[in-house]
Amino acid sequence: MRSIRVLVVDDAATMRRLVAEALSADPGLEVVGTAANGRQALERIPALWPDVVILDLEMPVMGGLETLAELRQRYPRLPVIIFSSVSPGAARSTLEALALGAKDYVTKASGGSLAESMRRARAELIPRIRALCVRAGTGRAAAAPSRTLPLRPAPARAGMRHRDGAAAHVELVAIGTSTGGPNALAEILPALPYDLPVPVLVVQHMPPVFTAHLAERLAERCPLEVREGVTGALLVPGGVWIAPGDQHMAVRRSGVEVRIALHSGPPENSCRPAADELFRSAAAAYGAGALAVVLTGMGQDGLRGCEHLRAAGGAVIAQDEETSTVWGMPGAVTRAGLADVVLPLSDIAPEIVRRVLIGRRGGRSAA
Repeated sequence: MRSIRVLVVDDAATMRRLVAEALSADPGLEVVGTAANGRQALERIPALWPDVVILDLEMPVMGGLETLAELRQRYPRLPVIIFSSVSPGAARSTLEALALGAKDYVTKASGGSLAESMRRARAELIPRIRALCVRAGTGRAAAAPSRTLPLRPAPARAGMRHRDGAAAHVELVAIGTSTGGPNALAEILPALPYDLPVPVLVVQHMPPVFTAHLAERLAERCPLEVREGVTGALLVPGGVWIAPGDQHMAVRRSGVEVRIALHSGPPENSCRPAADELFRSAAAAYGAGALAVVLTGMGQDGLRGCEHLRAAGGAVIAQDEETSTVWGMPGAVTRAGLADVVLPLSDIAPEIVRRVLIGRRGGRSAA
């Protein structure tokens, strides 16, 4: 089994060296080359044949976005991970890079801390490289057979018949996602109708600056009003709230009103915000009226929250393996038998609408 071949592209020589050293410390990775700008990278790829490219965005001669657009034309299946600074400008560029086809991103340390950037390369870049190369069938994963796990039936519960009979009256849609999430959300949310009769809450694993720009980008494309969540916001039908980076987003009920509550509790699954926290609070506030949607992402955030939500009578939709960038989060939920249905990305928005309309005027009465 050969090592995963990595090309590091960054205009700063010190950063290239540090990232290369951090990645080379893993015996399963081989840094086969570096490049100081996009033009050099494009020239070297045919000789180096990397399995994955680590790409900075702000570079002279040929910047990251221009490089990525050319990479997608020449090598459409070559995974690219953005490794760039955290700033308002970098956040916009990173979201644009994800829209252009970058698979994931890791932010460099603020303030130019080389030691912290090296730590992030070890702690955050290496797991992403491995996950994406497994998905692409490169590196060590070349010897591993690809298989799709069969869907286990969801546990039967009194009064809940999602598959064969009347379904619960959905009052809230809660979405959790990570790697590949921005593009998945950009497909699902614009496909929801402007008069959706329930609120939608989203946990996307991102830093603070990034979530604000993600909300802005989605708002430009959606018939629904999309904004970043704030403490005390009253949930109303047709509203979409994105959890702010570095804050957990929960919902709290007081009588007939349900409002957002943000807090800085300990990370869960190494994540803040965490889908587990949102799903647990949705189960407590809405019971059987909560519908969870678990989309593409690394790790298993959302698994424990789905357990709470299913115990309360709610339902779960999971994205399938074939259309997920990384089938970590939805795969964990599916393997645990918690998903009512596992669907390709293109079918998830219609399924959300179908379930929301059940029992409402113009909606179907049976699942």
